[in-house]
Amino acid sequence: MIKIRSLALAGAMMLAATSFADAKEEIIFGISASTGSLQQQTAAEFVRRANEKLGDKAEVKLFDSSQIGKDKELMQKLKLGTVHIALPSSIMSSISDEFALFDMPFLVADRGHLARIEEKIFWPKIAPTVEDDGYRVLAVWENGVRHITNNARPINTPADLNGLKIRTPKSTWRVKMFKAWGANPTPMSFSEVFTGLQTGVIDGQENPYTNIASAKLNEVQKYLSKTGHVYSPAYPTMGKAMYDRMDPAIVSVLEATARELEAWARNKGEEADTALKDKLVAAGMSYNEADRAAFVAASKPIYDAFAAEVNDGQALIDDAIALASGS
Repeated sequence: MIKIRSLALAGAMMLAATSFADAKEEIIFGISASTGSLQQQTAAEFVRRANEKLGDKAEVKLFDSSQIGKDKELMQKLKLGTVHIALPSSIMSSISDEFALFDMPFLVADRGHLARIEEKIFWPKIAPTVEDDGYRVLAVWENGVRHITNNARPINTPADLNGLKIRTPKSTWRVKMFKAWGANPTPMSFSEVFTGLQTGVIDGQENPYTNIASAKLNEVQKYLSKTGHVYSPAYPTMGKAMYDRMDPAIVSVLEATARELEAWARNKGEEADTALKDKLVAAGMSYNEADRAAFVAASKPIYDAFAAEVNDGQALIDDAIALASGS
């Protein structure tokens, strides 16, 4: 009887071990971006492609619209390992000042320029700076080219921002930018922006067309001013500890697929720029194109501060500007 029980127990343990080994690993991908935004569309395409490649080995599950946390919470959960991938954007410059290169106003000339900055500067000099903080960047996707909306008046020059409460991401350098332009920057999670605008807690905000449209900010904003002041990337990111201990075959698929989506995201962003602007105007927003030269002139203090405060800041700026010509 004892022998029979022992055999039965051994068989049950073997079955459990086999079941555990064969279980599909669940990979949680949390983002704060709204459904329909370019970030969400890119994340969904990543999930589709990655799951095809992973087969029975693992499954990536996407949770958008801050369902499982806002950006700051998601970054904490990456370290804890309760979320496996997140998609931070501007918040990265609050973790590493080097990421604020992309917060320098009017630095990125176009998406081709961004691709050259990524290859020559981002991977060797910027991405590694967050690894000591516990993060591993997988790729550079697109958040988009940012413009200003508000309920007070068209924004033609920085003087038009005087006294306006403008929501910014929780980015130290974006706050500095809007202070330099005369606004009253108000850092706030994106999920709170619609209500903040609706209730008058803030007067305006700045975001790519894709985020403005997907969050329906046209319903609570009158003026849309094309400033194009910043091109903001988005970074599919893992916790460094999770990256190091996850099955290397799975990590390889995640990383390769994330890099595949870079060109896809930029192409989608470029295609959508005009269409989304027209959609917002058709929905009732008053549109104007700001005086770029006036904003560029008012942005010099931001560049000076970056050069003074960030390790090799001037060299990063100089190298990025030199890549604008395509050389």
